[in-house]
Amino acid sequence: MATSGDPPIKRYRRDKQASEESDSESSGPYVPYVSVRDRRKQQLARLGHLEKATQSASVSANVGAPGTEPTLETKSSSDNDHDDEGSQEDWGRRFNVSLLDQHTELKRMAEAKKVSAAERQRREEQKILESVAERTALMGVAELAKGIQYEEPIKTSWKPPRCVLAQPESRNERIRQNLRILVEGESVPPPLKTFNHMKFPKGIMNGLVEKGISNPTPIQMQGIPTVLSGRDMIGIAFTGSGKTLVFVLPIVMFCLEQETMLPFIKNEGPYGLVICPSRELAKQTFDIVQHYTQHLKKCGLVEIRSCLAIGGVPVSECMEIVQKGVHIMVATPGRLMDMLDKKMVRLDVCRYLCMDEADRMIDMGFEEDVRTIFSYFRGQRQTLLFSATMPKKIQNFARSALVKPVTINVGRAGAASLNVRQEVEAVRAEARTVHLLRCLQKTQPPVLIFAERKQDVDAIHEYLLLKGVEAVAIHGGKDQEERSRSVEAFRSGQKDVLVATDVASKGLDFADVQHVINYDMPGDVENYVHRIGRTGRAPGRRGTATTLVSRATDESVLRDLAHLLREAKQKVPDFLLELINETEDYSAPVEDTDSQGCSYCGGLGHRITDCPKLEAVQSKQASNIGRRDYLSNTAADY
Repeated sequence: MATSGDPPIKRYRRDKQASEESDSESSGPYVPYVSVRDRRKQQLARLGHLEKATQSASVSANVGAPGTEPTLETKSSSDNDHDDEGSQEDWGRRFNVSLLDQHTELKRMAEAKKVSAAERQRREEQKILESVAERTALMGVAELAKGIQYEEPIKTSWKPPRCVLAQPESRNERIRQNLRILVEGESVPPPLKTFNHMKFPKGIMNGLVEKGISNPTPIQMQGIPTVLSGRDMIGIAFTGSGKTLVFVLPIVMFCLEQETMLPFIKNEGPYGLVICPSRELAKQTFDIVQHYTQHLKKCGLVEIRSCLAIGGVPVSECMEIVQKGVHIMVATPGRLMDMLDKKMVRLDVCRYLCMDEADRMIDMGFEEDVRTIFSYFRGQRQTLLFSATMPKKIQNFARSALVKPVTINVGRAGAASLNVRQEVEAVRAEARTVHLLRCLQKTQPPVLIFAERKQDVDAIHEYLLLKGVEAVAIHGGKDQEERSRSVEAFRSGQKDVLVATDVASKGLDFADVQHVINYDMPGDVENYVHRIGRTGRAPGRRGTATTLVSRATDESVLRDLAHLLREAKQKVPDFLLELINETEDYSAPVEDTDSQGCSYCGGLGHRITDCPKLEAVQSKQASNIGRRDYLSNTAADY
């Protein structure tokens, strides 16, 4: 017997349920009786020879029987039914369904899974695009701060002819469909098939005749009435389609109306502003404006004054025109920013803004400059954006600065011109310079040669001069006087070959260029489209583009090139498929280009999840964190 000093003895009590379980275990598990017929049915159901309904009925019959418990086989069968829903019904062989019906059902299931995978990919890409999209609108700082939003576009006095307005809308849609003009927007003006319907004065008509232009191109048929109506516009068309006249002719018309109603006084203006990404393109646009304003003056109309503001040219030349009262100013972002900052020019009366090659300006670092320029406006303006390559990212971002915009698209944005025969040749990197002489023998001059680096341009220029080829070269490292002299010599036919970087690839129009040679593949396919667009520009004329590639070329760019060749119905060389490790049949026609390609840069050979351009931009942004206050954030002017 335990004493009082001893610890208490723990007493353990056996649970009643545990004792019952131990008793049952000692006597053995209870297995209900299952008839031979039911066991065979369960075995056939597991092998997939019976319908799921038969199996379920068998299981429910066994489980629902009073005084019975489900067997191990029945439990596993039921668990499999719940875990892998429909697996036996979908994939098992059925004794009462034909093989054709089973094949049809399996095909339907595969297509459904494919659609769901595509939908998941689309949602993932949309999330990526939204994450990299700019949150700040492309508007002036003052407008954003004051919350100024314009609801209606600018009103103008121009209206389409009555004979055109009397036509039903179905006729306009039929014209757009025949010319492959895609429009988006509210109350789109009707397309006009002749310049007479656009109500141009005699001076402009004489200027068109002198240029040999008799009928408008598709982008001009729809674009000029849209601009004359005062609508904001995004114009997308292939290179050489005549986009420049879409914004030059209306701006001349508007300035003519303003000068006739109330002449400009000293230091007033400009009324219209055209911004170009490169000096050469700005000079070319200025010459076109001068051509039509001079013809107006010859016809006895008022004088329309225009000036050119680009880097490398003395500011005094521009200020002489500004002090008299300027109507139209053509400028590059760098020089325009400098003149606005020093209050040499004011945009108080400016009501017309056009950005040529807009995607290039926004995509290459001019975005902050453009936003700052918008802040100098003192009222609503009509904004026009033009380019041959404009991805959806740029379109959606640019719409923030537009009021009820009209988007006009002639062909796919970023598509190559069908008038250019594209040839791709595999050449070792060290043999490219010597191979240029063989390429020059394909066609008669003039010929354009493009290279990525300034050093390569100088080396090619020196090599061609040693071989007796009449060649000139331009790049960003040369002064403006030498660049202008070289371009004019090539344009006038004094020189046969122009070697250049991408400063000459965007918007420049050289007459009768027979051949474009890409010494190397550019960093993205958009520059490639702009490069080869320097040939085959005139209606009815064709050109040739030769591109030299090697194993050192970026594989993603080559993949975009292969898809671009396929879209333009060009032959894709076998060595190009080997370089990109592709086995796809590129001879098949492209059915839907909108369902493929990258929504960020517009390339057809990859998706946004694998976009090298997006990765490069994100890496650049990450490396510039904390350096913005110390280093200039403005892109260098070409």
